[in-house]
Amino acid sequence: MSGYVGDVIPFSYDGRIWLFYLLDERSDDPTGMPWALVSTTDFVQYTDHGVVLPAGDRDAVDFDCYTGCVIADGSQLHLFYTGHNPRRGDAAGSFQVVCHAVSDGDPTRWTKRPELTFGAAAGYVPQDWRDPFVYRTAPGEPWQLVLAARYADGPDRRCGVVARLTSTDLEKWTIAEPLWEPHRFITQECPDVFQWGDWWYLVYSEFSDAFQTRYRVARHPDGPWLAPGRDTVDGRAFYAAKSVEHDGRRFFIGWIPTKQGDSDDGPWQWAGDLAVLEAHQEGDGTLAFALPAEVRAAYSDVQQVKLSPVDGAAAEPGQGALDRYAAWLGDPVPERCLISLTVDVDAGTQAFGLLLHATANGEEATVLRLEPQRDRVVLDSWPRGRTGPAQWQVEGDVPHVVELERPCPLPPGRHVIQVLLNGTTGQVVVDNRVALTFRRYDQGDGHLGLFVTDGSLNLVELTQSTASC
Repeated sequence: MSGYVGDVIPFSYDGRIWLFYLLDERSDDPTGMPWALVSTTDFVQYTDHGVVLPAGDRDAVDFDCYTGCVIADGSQLHLFYTGHNPRRGDAAGSFQVVCHAVSDGDPTRWTKRPELTFGAAAGYVPQDWRDPFVYRTAPGEPWQLVLAARYADGPDRRCGVVARLTSTDLEKWTIAEPLWEPHRFITQECPDVFQWGDWWYLVYSEFSDAFQTRYRVARHPDGPWLAPGRDTVDGRAFYAAKSVEHDGRRFFIGWIPTKQGDSDDGPWQWAGDLAVLEAHQEGDGTLAFALPAEVRAAYSDVQQVKLSPVDGAAAEPGQGALDRYAAWLGDPVPERCLISLTVDVDAGTQAFGLLLHATANGEEATVLRLEPQRDRVVLDSWPRGRTGPAQWQVEGDVPHVVELERPCPLPPGRHVIQVLLNGTTGQVVVDNRVALTFRRYDQGDGHLGLFVTDGSLNLVELTQSTASC
């Protein structure tokens, strides 16, 4: 397909993972938003099924087919989605409605059921009634449908609510008590609810505090919903993530936004490239995120990276002074590869990390910086930019790409960092727990390097791997 990946709606069925997604063609003559589909078993090889839910005509309520869900009920499949038409609405904006389609079991063939369409219930804003997600709390229990909604009355930026309806037949829906009222966000997009062991999870995306996918945990399907210590899936560049359980594993699939003008200085855009992370559950319900094993295994041509000191650094990491910046550089790496770094970090070390896309002297680079003093990982770039010709006119008051930071436990000792580079996108995973996805257009000469600031570390291993086929 030609276009960009918007919200992904994953569905596990018949031994495959079906990834429905909003196809953003960015046409000068918009013809609505359809759902397209790819399927996979390993997130390495994909089958493209094309458009499977076409946009409605110019005057239809589903001119834009926005986010929803797909479920199985016996031999029949049900697809719930958001209908939107910019030409339908009032002075407050265009309405959103819940639409329904069915299939006899083939995920590529759907029949719309327009007679089952319904809009916002009383007390809710009709312009925000979207992203239906349908589930059961147990077999035989009534179906529940949650939506991204907003109360008609209340502070504009704090009236978002996860609205809820119930049904026994997937056709007639009755409004119920909201699932969650945080009094914090404009709304909670793309809600996703699932049970994992003794914990229930509510996943949502918000654009109030930050453009991030967050989650809450509870012991009961009705809550109370509590914030874990790390309540975000990733950073700004992994948005609208929804999850799917497949063969006893849980995957989160989102999209990496492009930037306007294909420029690092351009604003983030809606839609981009598909990205996936696998979740693992910690004892307190917190989720850890890693690259799926199948993705890592696809990069099977492994080479050791040979590093050389720059700017007077010691011959090898761990041999130099503790009160300076030291860096070591290797050869350029392919634009598509998997980088794996294992280091032992000494107590008191201020920062360490990888130089990506670096020049031959390390003066310019995309900087992946891990900061033990702050227990966080950030994406930086050097130089960050200039405000004028004088030597002091640099953007030194910008500490890093502010939207690309994650809380990350970094105690002294061993840490493993993996970076998956794929053209202009990158996915970082620290200790198979914390993920930070990014996009970088200005890639310089492409050298790979290691650095440490005000501290020391011992390099255990640094490799780069490419796909064998």
